Amino acid sequence: MNEFFNAMGVMVYRQLKRFTRARSRVIGSIFNPLIWMVFFGLGWSGLFTSSMAKLLFRGLDYMSFLAPGMVMMAIFTASLFSGMSVIWDREFGFLKELLVAPASRTAIILGRSIGDALTALAQGVVILAASFLLAKQLTPTGIPLAVAIGLLAAIAFTSMGIALASTMRSFEGFNLITTFLMLPLLFLSGAFYPIDSLPLWLKALVYLNPLTYAVDATRYALTGVSSFNILHSTAALALSAVILTLAATYTFKKSTIE
Repeated sequence: MNEFFNAMGVMVYRQLKRFTRARSRVIGSIFNPLIWMVFFGLGWSGLFTSSMAKLLFRGLDYMSFLAPGMVMMAIFTASLFSGMSVIWDREFGFLKELLVAPASRTAIILGRSIGDALTALAQGVVILAASFLLAKQLTPTGIPLAVAIGLLAAIAFTSMGIALASTMRSFEGFNLITTFLMLPLLFLSGAFYPIDSLPLWLKALVYLNPLTYAVDATRYALTGVSSFNILHSTAALALSAVILTLAATYTFKKSTIE
């Protein structure tokens, strides 16, 4: 048991160390949601000032509605792209050392997932802090719950990234698939607009999207407004995290070095 946790701890430390050295990746993942928040959020806020708009956003101004989605966007993007490190390790031989090491592959993949999730959460916290400077209706008392939800979401989407990367051999293929998945998942999460008025066929996709529950739970934590019950959202997100972690563990165990 000690060997299991030692291996997991080493991988957590390694992923955190890599994060501190990858400054360009950190800056890019933080500035992307900030740019969306400033240019997209402030630009549209001037249009959504009528009583009908306030009814649409359940009494929130648009920036306060958008901010929780941008926090999750930062965590989601950083988490999903963290899977690229699996391909990087395969390309430069480190993955081979991991696969032949006398350590549990489950411990290795859990340590990698937790380490990358913590780095993604750190980036989300930066966006969360910036949100309070731009949005007027956020509640500081909801920060602990928002951070806890962010960690759960980070574990889920880091595992998704690892599961995808474990089946691929090239950076180009991974970037193509993640980019293909990222925009639909973001736009069908309720991050940019309310999901209540969507047509039924789109709502079905929204309900299957784990990012929907992460955004909704974070919005509840920071504003008190949500489309789902907070227990429902948290349970759905936790279930998604378990399923995606199992998928990441399975695909990583099946990894081979050609």
